[in-house]
Amino acid sequence: MSDELGAKPHYEPGAYVHYCEHPGCTRWGSFGFAIGRAEPHWFCSEHRLEWKLRREAQPRH
Repeated sequence: MSDELGAKPHYEPGAYVHYCEHPGCTRWGSFGFAIGRAEPHWFCSEHRLEWKLRREAQPRH
């Protein structure tokens, strides 16, 4: 049996805005990146490549 029977979807008014996580940047973070089920990290178009470089520098398990 599903726990979702009779549940109403929760909608918040308006669009959710993610800001770029690069220090000092206040632009809209339109590029979200996550590994597995981790929280996504959001970056603007100017800083999205920097995230990939950080990701490659992390040790892989």
